[in-house]
Amino acid sequence: MKTFRTILDRTLERFLVILMVVMVLNVLWQVFTRFILGSPATFTEELARYILIWVGMLGAAYVAGKKMHLSIDYFTAKMRGAVKFWSEILIQTCIFLFGLFGMVIGGVYLVYLTLLLEQTSAALQIPLGYVYIAIPLGGLLIMYYAASALYEHTTQKITE
Repeated sequence: MKTFRTILDRTLERFLVILMVVMVLNVLWQVFTRFILGSPATFTEELARYILIWVGMLGAAYVAGKKMHLSIDYFTAKMRGAVKFWSEILIQTCIFLFGLFGMVIGGVYLVYLTLLLEQTSAALQIPLGYVYIAIPLGGLLIMYYAASALYEHTTQKITE
């Protein structure tokens, strides 16, 4: 299981880096065409927006897997023993359920609806459902990371 998670982490890291590089080059091209050539490229703003959606969804899953996500740990830092053990289980369960209901089920519905209605982007002319696949994919990754954290946590003994 740790081998799979390591491979997943590295693959996700590399994919996110590639997306960020493409986004930076895309924005640089936009600036170049607008201020140097005097005629801005038509697709760059839309492409940057869609890449940002993918970076946001997959990046959220990545940081959730590393437990580096935004959290308020004021109370959990003061907990000890069984209370801390069970609060961690509750937190990871809530994260898992959010990934399932909010991102996977809601995201699949969004993708289905946009593909059904045949919505396409204005400049790139790609189906918007392909852009929104990032939402359920990010949700699946968040669910995996939460389940993995739950498994690791429940196999440990309660410590003081």
